[in-house]
Amino acid sequence: MPLDWTSIRTGDADALHGKIVELRGWMIPLDPAADQADYFLLAAGAPCCGGCLPRDPLSSIEVYAAVPCAPQEQAVTFRGRLERLTDDPAGWRYQLVEAQPLDLPATRAPRSVSRRAFLASGAALGLAACAPGRFAGYTEKQDTGAASGTAASGAQAPDVQATAAAASDSMRDWRSADTLTIDMHSHGGRVIVSRDPAIGANRPFIPLAAPMRAGGMNVICLAIVTDTTVTRVSADRKRFEAWRTPKEGELYALGQAEFKRAHELIEREQMQVVTNMASLTTNTQAGPCAIIASEGADFLEGQLDRVDEAYTLHQLRHLQLTHYRVNELGDIQTEPPVHGGLTDFGADVVRRCNQLGIVVDVAHGTYDLVKRAADTTTKPLILSHTALSAHPKERSRLITADHARVIANTGGVIGVWPSSGTYRDLQGMANGVKRMADVVGVEHVGLGTDMLGFISPPVFRSYEQLPAYADALLTAGFSNEEVGMILGGNYRRVFAASVG
Repeated sequence: MPLDWTSIRTGDADALHGKIVELRGWMIPLDPAADQADYFLLAAGAPCCGGCLPRDPLSSIEVYAAVPCAPQEQAVTFRGRLERLTDDPAGWRYQLVEAQPLDLPATRAPRSVSRRAFLASGAALGLAACAPGRFAGYTEKQDTGAASGTAASGAQAPDVQATAAAASDSMRDWRSADTLTIDMHSHGGRVIVSRDPAIGANRPFIPLAAPMRAGGMNVICLAIVTDTTVTRVSADRKRFEAWRTPKEGELYALGQAEFKRAHELIEREQMQVVTNMASLTTNTQAGPCAIIASEGADFLEGQLDRVDEAYTLHQLRHLQLTHYRVNELGDIQTEPPVHGGLTDFGADVVRRCNQLGIVVDVAHGTYDLVKRAADTTTKPLILSHTALSAHPKERSRLITADHARVIANTGGVIGVWPSSGTYRDLQGMANGVKRMADVVGVEHVGLGTDMLGFISPPVFRSYEQLPAYADALLTAGFSNEEVGMILGGNYRRVFAASVG
């Protein structure tokens, strides 16, 4: 059945969910250097440059091909099963599954855009070449205080091409032999199970190790989510919210499925799991690595012994106490308080994590929760993904300077995130890091991308952007040594103190 892009834009394509359709569009692989790809985006129109990855879910869809296909310079028609996505964390609306090309040439057409040109084009590195995404997520006043010469949204700064082309050279400047880059919070590879019960844990993975290698990202804290089945995107599409009470044992079972899925992803991507400082040093020499993390301790369901179980059976080494539902551990920023902060059970979990060797992450927790956690812990705290705001809106995920200082006073680290509701581009994000460092000190700031965790496409969308982000940090005024601290050294210190 032929499908046109008008039906995608209007939503009329919803009626074709599960049906075999044919759609013509432009193949855009996530890795521009790939000779073949079985996962790519299909767009209604040709990209304006090699770096313009589609960001509007109403004019592009995800494609999972039945067999790898060679990217083409011209539009191609694909036949496959159309899937309507429900509350996809990355914001996509449709997928074409088991897709087969109908008019693909026998040989690949030469690509006019080289990899170097693609990187230099800017958008692939998250610079200001392309407009922001269609949906607003975590909306606050955007950072408009980028360094002089930074372009407004949708425009390109005069020196963007030179900056992007020099990104690899910049990396060599700031990256010493013992530097490790670490993302404090990631759902990379599509580790999270689908909210659609028909898909669940069978949700297809997407590449993770390849973009990490391309950008020089050594380690990610790969975070499962254990409230997925009871949370949803709000009606205004600005946040996630809890919408029902879980059944007894439901979130524990979800946690088991998520942990299993995380290890399957790691095995598929031929990555290594980091469980202590020794493996952090040795495993990273072989390639990309992951620290097993959980966003939300909902899977505990009030049972402290499950912390030990997750540590032993699933290699959990990074635990975020709360997420998008007020759970047994405490209150969250995005809902009215119920417990008055961290609960007694939450304090017990913090102590047990300290004893076992698990990093404690207080992201999403209220200021009162963070203060009690700081009084309870004997190890540094992490707040893995947020940004600084002088006056956060009610139920905002952003934090005040006082909130940040509580984390810093434990010796911990605050991860600055790439929300497009907060920052306009990578330079704006780097300037946000500078403001956070001015408040707490550069030794207490890190990177928390929340990869594939946003409703709206963020300004840091791929690990291939890491060199450009490092360059933006240098432009913001950080030294080479400080950039290394922000991009991994600070979290490494906390991991050593907490896990050993």
